[in-house]
Amino acid sequence: MNTSDTLTLSDQTSHLIPEVWALVNRNLIRKAIGEFTHELLLDLELIGQKEGWEIYKMYTDIPEVIYYFNAKKHVLDHLQIDRFSIIKMKKDEEIELDALDFILELKSTLGIPDDMLPTYMEEITSTLHGAAYKYVYQKYNARELVEADFQEIEKAMTEGHPCFVANNGRIGFNTSQYHHFAPETQTTFSLIWIAGHKTKADYHSIATHTYNVLIENELGKEMVLLFNQKLIALNLNPEDYIFMPVHPWQWDTKISTIFAQDIAQQHIVFLGKGNDQYAAQQSIRTLFNTTHPEKLYTKTALSILNMGFMRGLSPYYMESTPVITDWISKLVEQDEFLIQNKFTMLGEIATVGYRNRYYETLGKTKAHNKMLSALWRESPFSKINKNQKLMTMAAFLHLDKDGNSLVVELIKASSVSVEVWLERYLQAYLVPLLHCLFEYELVFMPHGENLIMVLENNIPVKAIMKDITEEIAIFDETIELPEKAKRLCIKVDNEIKALAIFTDVFDCFFRFLSDILVMQGGYSETILWKQVAQCIIKYQQAHPQLSEKFKKIDLFAPEFKRCCLNRLQLMNTKHMLNLADPVESLQFKGTLKNPIAAYKDIRIRNSQSELVEDN
Repeated sequence: MNTSDTLTLSDQTSHLIPEVWALVNRNLIRKAIGEFTHELLLDLELIGQKEGWEIYKMYTDIPEVIYYFNAKKHVLDHLQIDRFSIIKMKKDEEIELDALDFILELKSTLGIPDDMLPTYMEEITSTLHGAAYKYVYQKYNARELVEADFQEIEKAMTEGHPCFVANNGRIGFNTSQYHHFAPETQTTFSLIWIAGHKTKADYHSIATHTYNVLIENELGKEMVLLFNQKLIALNLNPEDYIFMPVHPWQWDTKISTIFAQDIAQQHIVFLGKGNDQYAAQQSIRTLFNTTHPEKLYTKTALSILNMGFMRGLSPYYMESTPVITDWISKLVEQDEFLIQNKFTMLGEIATVGYRNRYYETLGKTKAHNKMLSALWRESPFSKINKNQKLMTMAAFLHLDKDGNSLVVELIKASSVSVEVWLERYLQAYLVPLLHCLFEYELVFMPHGENLIMVLENNIPVKAIMKDITEEIAIFDETIELPEKAKRLCIKVDNEIKALAIFTDVFDCFFRFLSDILVMQGGYSETILWKQVAQCIIKYQQAHPQLSEKFKKIDLFAPEFKRCCLNRLQLMNTKHMLNLADPVESLQFKGTLKNPIAAYKDIRIRNSQSELVEDN
């Protein structure tokens, strides 16, 4: 489909048809049962077995409404649910599945505050709306995606965060805007450019990207000259202003009205649209330059509500972003082990931020103070050679509309065994995370959307981390940080430090990857987790100088705290996490058995890739 400008009003809702709506509701209910059960929210009763499946009865807040389904239980309390087995009964009558009814029938069980329930239901509806669109207009199946390019894969993703049930809200877009700005709609658009007066606007960057150099690279000399002439025509001095990119939705919906005073006083001057076209990435406010892929990503404030957050950018955080990039880039570039493993990051090299003095007085963390900022991030194309291709790590969990797995197709196309493919993947992805944790107590948010994998012959060879300034933390209080980077340092105990692997990697990614490989790859989950253990043990044996850290941050502990992400969102779907103290905000319920604990006292032969008993 083309841009929303060519669509009639009926076209914009043409994907909302009964059979598709029924399917996406069934799929979402399947996910909700699985994830809410995983977080110990639902009341299930095992009532029988049939052909290798366990039959469950699920109670709701309404006594006469009961659900039944078949499932298989895997490690980490993961339920593999047969979606077509789910039925809903009300007084002995089968009722059509409906995701919104499902939430209402469990609102007390889920503990959603009454004032938050409408917003959560709106996010559920919006998630269903997007799922229906992706189903109807899917361009590539899993096998075809193996040969697709980076942006085709990015736009083809059908799932948001694997743990969150309401993970594609985007509240704030109307149907026309959805068709224009959502990645799955295959559209591109120009950025709005404004000039912000230096009394309120700031530019910050690493040393190599001064303001004039970056702006000329992004806009081109002719466009810079044109924008300067617009200011001069208004009797304004270009030297007094900083050029800033703004998402078109943000300008139309927020800036042009909320910042009306600044516009009237010429503290903000509208300059026009840039020449380059951009495509929204999965993270919606991160924009890829499709005209010049080698150019920088642009990440803009976008005040829509999506998965528990208003997606703004703080001008106050923008001050520290290049400082953090500079510090962490030097750390990685000087670490021989990380260099050897080809681990790298996309530097957030420059930022702009504009402060609104009216809302500043109400507190800098308010959403209204995060409406007008942007940053520039390196392009992953600057990190690869011509024999390599890029793919979001979220693709490793992707299933097409027929339920076929992209990762299984990748493994088939790689001409290596599942074991070898996984070994290479773990070396590229998990090993650098282990090293950063144990060597520096530096942790990332390494979920699928935050990683770009580099592949050769469809085999992972290295990982590229992004979102490195907003979503990293340092647990080692002895590490010297620049003044503006000290907000990264968080004091936690060793049990919480280990959750950087247990929760973010094991529970929030490997749990789902394992499910796919078991269902479609014919691969035993026992062997998968044995490979994970082998990877960790090999790293630990190669770094005996860190043995005390391995004991303190014990990745072979029998169990670990169950971190419940949906509980977090259900409590406050508008602002689920205090970014100033994210650890304190976390919700825990019980523990999970560690799937690699059984390998604690096992070592690896130096000459072989096998685990052996330590005699």
